[in-house]
Amino acid sequence: MDATAFASAPNPSHAPSSSSSLSASYSRVLRFSVRDPWRRRRGQRLPLHALRSQRPEPAPASASHHDVVVVGAGIIGLSIARHLLLHTPLSVAVADAAVPCTGATGAGQGYLWMSHRTPGSDTWELAVRSKQLWEELAAEVDGLGGGGARERLGWMRTGSLLVGRTSEEMATLEERTKALSQAGIRAECLSAASLHALEPELYVGHDGGAMFLPEDCQIDAFQAVSLIEKTNGSYSSEGRYMEIYNDPAMSLVRSETTGTVQGVQTSKHILYGRKAIVIASGAWTRTLLRSFLEPNPTLDIPVMPRKGHLLVLDKFDKLKLNHGLMELGYVGHQVAKSSGTPLSSESSEDEHGALSISMTATMNTKGNLILGSSREFKGFSREVDMSILKCIWDRAAEFFPTLKNVHLDIDENTEIRIGHRPFMPDGKPVIGSVPDLPNVLIATGHEGSGLALALGTAEMVTDMILGNPGKVDFSPFSIKDSF
Repeated sequence: MDATAFASAPNPSHAPSSSSSLSASYSRVLRFSVRDPWRRRRGQRLPLHALRSQRPEPAPASASHHDVVVVGAGIIGLSIARHLLLHTPLSVAVADAAVPCTGATGAGQGYLWMSHRTPGSDTWELAVRSKQLWEELAAEVDGLGGGGARERLGWMRTGSLLVGRTSEEMATLEERTKALSQAGIRAECLSAASLHALEPELYVGHDGGAMFLPEDCQIDAFQAVSLIEKTNGSYSSEGRYMEIYNDPAMSLVRSETTGTVQGVQTSKHILYGRKAIVIASGAWTRTLLRSFLEPNPTLDIPVMPRKGHLLVLDKFDKLKLNHGLMELGYVGHQVAKSSGTPLSSESSEDEHGALSISMTATMNTKGNLILGSSREFKGFSREVDMSILKCIWDRAAEFFPTLKNVHLDIDENTEIRIGHRPFMPDGKPVIGSVPDLPNVLIATGHEGSGLALALGTAEMVTDMILGNPGKVDFSPFSIKDSF
């Protein structure tokens, strides 16, 4: 699973009180609730951390043979399976401790944006290629009729606005606009007046403005995953595809004579992979690898869970958005302030951990307003932090003043998404073979870009398995000599 999970229930310890950062007067306006996401797909199940930590004793396992075994059924793992099925004759099995979209994939905003990318960076080519592949998939789905990509993928070419409010931020946006334009991306820097014409309800002050990328898109993760699952499942009848959910991976299966990795042992199955084993388990990859490589774990990939909150308001008609928006501070994961309240606080669990709140806002095809977002290091905690939700709302209201006057009752029409992005200290994913285990590949560390980079990552992993040179340079993502 690619590393993020929804909150399953509100935590009483975070209920508003006179001593909490969410004041009693505020709680009369905002009453937060959390839907039970574990009922969204395929029935009730334990949270991912419970499934992974309880590690049941292996029962007599059924064995099956495949060319490739993928551990992790998030957007990365499922996309890898899809690419292998579509572009090779290989057979694939996908195993996961839970089910699709109960991880990072289902808890994001669905950006397919270039506005926060940097030309020439290690991830630039992968981002460009992945965006191209998403465009090709959307065009293919449109050609099938029946509502097209909008209905089947939640596809919207909204364009993106990267927003600044000061002269210093505008100078940065002008530089980014120039760099993106030189790299072949349609980009335009807008003054406050020009921006107001596009987004009348957005306030950036006289010195503000935005960078506008009209070709940026967004999709709905649930719909995208459903489409990919349907594609993958169509190969089951040929004996080329198997999916095993709610069945955590336990260990690698090795040859008793050579020590070569032959497959994966789950709690109920042994999945043999003749050609490759791919670990695409997001923020859980570090723990899983340590388990797999015991008793001599020689590889430590420092992927960490970076917790985030999103607020989804169903069919919200108090605010009209024409584009996807993100404040410039999000790009560097900078610490923002909400209503004059400092949000930077040292995490008790991680030296990197300051809380960051940056305004992001999108409207999906169903008319739901999605507001974000927060970043912090809190381990794998799924507790809803009411003070963070208040800060997200307050931060959005600084950019959209109309929200300050909205009486918001979200007991029944709002979803709170709690997630764990797979964070890497150097800001780029890890994609490649494990040293000394050439048939074991890792694909993790995409943090908040898993959806955007999924198809490019899938193509890259497929090329690695086949020994092809690839359309994107592998070296920036290599494990060798990095850890």
